[in-house]
Amino acid sequence: MFRAILVNKDEQGYRAELGQADEASLPEGEVQVKVLYSTLNYKDGLAITGKGPVVRSFPMVPGIDFAGEVVESTSPDFKTGEMVLLNGWGVGEGHWGGLAQQARVKADWLIPLPKGFTAKQALAIGTAGYTAMLCVMALQKHGLKPSDGEVLVTGAAGGVGSFAITLLSKLGFTVVASTGRMAEADYLKKLGAAEVIDRATLSSPGKPLAKERWAAVVDSVGSHTLANACAQTKSDGAVAACGLAQGMDFPSSVAPFILRGVTLYGINSVTVPRAKRIAAYEQLSKLVDLKTLDEISHEITLEESLKYAQELMAGNVRGRLIVDVNK
Repeated sequence: MFRAILVNKDEQGYRAELGQADEASLPEGEVQVKVLYSTLNYKDGLAITGKGPVVRSFPMVPGIDFAGEVVESTSPDFKTGEMVLLNGWGVGEGHWGGLAQQARVKADWLIPLPKGFTAKQALAIGTAGYTAMLCVMALQKHGLKPSDGEVLVTGAAGGVGSFAITLLSKLGFTVVASTGRMAEADYLKKLGAAEVIDRATLSSPGKPLAKERWAAVVDSVGSHTLANACAQTKSDGAVAACGLAQGMDFPSSVAPFILRGVTLYGINSVTVPRAKRIAAYEQLSKLVDLKTLDEISHEITLEESLKYAQELMAGNVRGRLIVDVNK
């Protein structure tokens, strides 16, 4: 038996609670992992609180990422005792995830623990930091240079936003952070933001085209915020969209794309091939100051993840929440 957060939906309603699970109930997979750390992401908040239909079968163990030690493997790619990392692949939604002391998954979903990081550090980065890196890689592929102008980061105080600021500023870009929590301005500037603006300037319905300002954008918010960000992006600029904190709608027009040549990159971190995942973590190992991880992350226990899921959905969580599943 092992401890796990279990999400159920039955005649008693929708609920998430800390309980005990049997190893025999673990889903199929070639690799069983003793989980050391998981995290609490926006999608996990939706799963635990039931505020979004992300869980596709019950009971479900949420937790879209984890790091730990291989305890059993029928795959030639991973041996017992090896440290591994998982981000995405639908775990925590359709396959039991990382908010538990044990996990069993497909070998193709795992990568070796990236060099230069402990399990805790890799999870301090987690899906949020890895997604931010994919956004930055898309902008780099587009040819963006620091001399091109300001880069907007929306949802700046969240996990993706915090890492996007850190990575972009480390690469020499001038970053403008948009947040609904202006009290976090000092935190965002410490991460590397040159300016902090209120999200209210972007979150209401806007014009199809607005005054050009941004050379590029990293957006984790969606809805009107993404539409306004596109409308304000300079000619031949780029927008990397990876989230839907405000909504999954996109109330925009084709104007930014056909009149200014703006490119909208959709960032899917869930099913990225292993080689690209490893490449992203190689860049992260070069760009992330390990001291910054302490600034961005906060450690909680497995049981506390239930309470913090509510805080996350209320927009009261800054940066990253690392879950020590053995506490």
